[in-house]
Amino acid sequence: MPVQDLNDKLILKHPKGASAEVLLYGATVTSWKTGGNSNPEPLERLFLSSKAVLDGSKAVRGGIPVVFPCFGAPTHPDHKNLSQHGFARSELWKWDGVVMDNEAGVSVRLVLEPSQKISAIYPKPFRLSYVVTLAEHQLSTDLHVTNTSFSEQFEFQALFHNYIRAPSDSLFVTPLQGLQYKDKTDDSLQGLKTEGRSGVDVKKFTDSVYTNASQSYTVTWPGGEISIRSQNLKDVVIWNPQAEAGGKMGDMEEGGWERFVCVEPGYVDGFENVAAGSTWSGGQVLTIN
Repeated sequence: MPVQDLNDKLILKHPKGASAEVLLYGATVTSWKTGGNSNPEPLERLFLSSKAVLDGSKAVRGGIPVVFPCFGAPTHPDHKNLSQHGFARSELWKWDGVVMDNEAGVSVRLVLEPSQKISAIYPKPFRLSYVVTLAEHQLSTDLHVTNTSFSEQFEFQALFHNYIRAPSDSLFVTPLQGLQYKDKTDDSLQGLKTEGRSGVDVKKFTDSVYTNASQSYTVTWPGGEISIRSQNLKDVVIWNPQAEAGGKMGDMEEGGWERFVCVEPGYVDGFENVAAGSTWSGGQVLTIN
């Protein structure tokens, strides 16, 4: 059976051995195992902290959390009552069935709609549809934001917070050279920096928001490579807390920052707009090379 329902999570399985696990809480992908061209053995490709809280009391530290409708601390007037990164990663989603099941892969759809709790802090009428697709060497996530209002538009931000499992002391993310970015680790910074490195590393505390990026990125390290291709997500965040910030996180395992890099495609510089009765879609494909 390609999709297994364990009440609190879904397990997707591919006939060639790949698998993925998706929590209904936050629609968070917590595991993705697949082989590569050089090694067919399925290996874990996402980092999940051993201290991650999975009981629904807080957002999951690791995997692929979904950020909506705001990134970071809220700045839009519509988001004034929201916490950092919005509510999508901290709500219980509903499984809406299997979308695809064939030799190419298997995909499932999860849905989030306003509840009394959500409407109290975010009164906009919406429907989120999230499709996770597992192929032999790929994992795809697609977010569809529908404005169910008959008359009013709304603005939002969205992002996939990918925790890519890789050694942080020897990895590089490309191509980011020449892009402008906000360095959120520099409190004195008033404007944007320009990336001069051909390959971006995370050997020190890194929290950089690159704007108007290529929507195609590669993470390489000795013996490994993963590519990330996004659609309608014009920005990308590169993040690793290292010991400087990671050591202060209660749900981060000791030394966890040595085992991942966050490469996060999103629409976070400014706000995307969805008209009444319309749907916006943004997605990504992660591929093991």
